[in-house]
Amino acid sequence: MTKIEIPNPPSPVGNYTAYKIVNNLIYISGQLPIDKNGEMIKGTIGKNLTLEDGQKAARLCILNSIGQLKNAIKDLDKVVQCIKMNGYINCTSEFTDHPKLLNSASDLLVTIFGNKGSHARAVVGVISLPLDAAVEIETIFEIKV
Repeated sequence: MTKIEIPNPPSPVGNYTAYKIVNNLIYISGQLPIDKNGEMIKGTIGKNLTLEDGQKAARLCILNSIGQLKNAIKDLDKVVQCIKMNGYINCTSEFTDHPKLLNSASDLLVTIFGNKGSHARAVVGVISLPLDAAVEIETIFEIKV
């Protein structure tokens, strides 16, 4: 695994858990682009944010997902593989580079986990996200139990 600083992710802000383990799968709740200082990338891609802003937001989201994963299993060497990533992009109806934006998160997973980071995924453009977040990402990992 490549050494990248994994943040201590934010706690849930509603009536849900940050993750749920079922057998050897861990479902990570949607993570927002919040940095280590508690600042969030907010806004709409294609309106007041650029593709590059969205890529930075996606990287923060996936780092927070990995932070939740680390909180849950303590040792990231227990990761067997990333199974699925779903990305939600707060964007204008004219924005069409969803895959390019989410690739920044996909690439980071592969950088950190190697082939175990390769995954299936979906990416969807939406009219808004909680707290005006630019991006939200949810993930599913297979782990050793």
